[in-house]
Amino acid sequence: MASAIKPRQLMHQFLTRLRLTAIQNKYYSVTATPSTPAQAAPHVPVLCDTAIEYLQPQPGGKYIDMTFGAGGHARRLLDNCPEATIYALDRDPVAHQLAQRMSQEQNYKGRLVPLLGKFSELPQLLQTLNVPPRSFDGVLFDFGCSSMQFDEAARGFSIAHNGPLDMRMDCGRGGVSAADVLARIEEPDLARILRVYGEEKAAKKIARAIIEARSALHRIETTHQLADLVASVLGEGQRLDKLQRPSHVATKTFQALRIFVNNELNEINYGMLLARELLLRVQGRLVAITFHSLEDTIVKRHLNGNVIEGMANPVPLKYCGHDFTHDPELLESFVQSNWRQLHRHVILPDASEIARNSRSRSAKLRAAVKIK
Repeated sequence: MASAIKPRQLMHQFLTRLRLTAIQNKYYSVTATPSTPAQAAPHVPVLCDTAIEYLQPQPGGKYIDMTFGAGGHARRLLDNCPEATIYALDRDPVAHQLAQRMSQEQNYKGRLVPLLGKFSELPQLLQTLNVPPRSFDGVLFDFGCSSMQFDEAARGFSIAHNGPLDMRMDCGRGGVSAADVLARIEEPDLARILRVYGEEKAAKKIARAIIEARSALHRIETTHQLADLVASVLGEGQRLDKLQRPSHVATKTFQALRIFVNNELNEINYGMLLARELLLRVQGRLVAITFHSLEDTIVKRHLNGNVIEGMANPVPLKYCGHDFTHDPELLESFVQSNWRQLHRHVILPDASEIARNSRSRSAKLRAAVKIK
């Protein structure tokens, strides 16, 4: 089953196009110190009713929740369709523990299968369980960090809560912490990460300040140290994000480091490939919830068929000239897609949901049916 898709090749293609693969290899070779999973409060699932509506769970159906989190979406699906089965994947050991506990509840015994790992580890996990290819009726993605990760200071994701600058979604199962990256990274590499992954216009200025602080003082080891340093460069106060909401000036820096540390864009790109090539049967449904433009762009371009060599095309088709390529098969792939989208425009949370859960404000939902 795993041989149908080449995980290592596909996992590195996105960073190769962005010229960040060399940086990844350079800083992922150190030995990381695992952090200890801590108990966290469950978060409120975003666009939950809408996601289940588009999945249309059927009795006897088999579904996979690729980002289990606290299990809000999975619980709602199983409650709505008592005869369905869900495979619950998450790279976070805390979320995996929640899935294991939920699988022992009377209402869900035998209907919830917890899996610990990243998208790139899923083919091997399913092979171990003897799950045949293209046997799922629906796939659900809920990308980004969960509230329970942001709210736990020891995880190092939040600007608001001081804690060790970790940011690893898997609690140290692999990779290195954000503090380890900042302790070793070179200035040009850091500036590129901040510019590409954080869409930070002041990337060079921030990168220079971090390197200078590291040389003059000591390691940047806490979230408040990093936030204060960025604030000293850009000025105290707040910015307005794309939705005209006030945000801390270090928000984009934190986002960039988190994406790099967790290899998030590669994992999202690979997850979309898995859904199409390995997981879904024909007429199976995909629902993806994203929280920023980098995630949404990858999902949108996969659904539109704007994919080159297994990777979401980083350039919109409207900027590609007619002489971009002479390969007929590649040209044909631009006008064909394996997906039929279930709605005309991206779906956003309504005012009532935003009032109940402010973290849903930036959410976007896309849903599609696999047609071939």
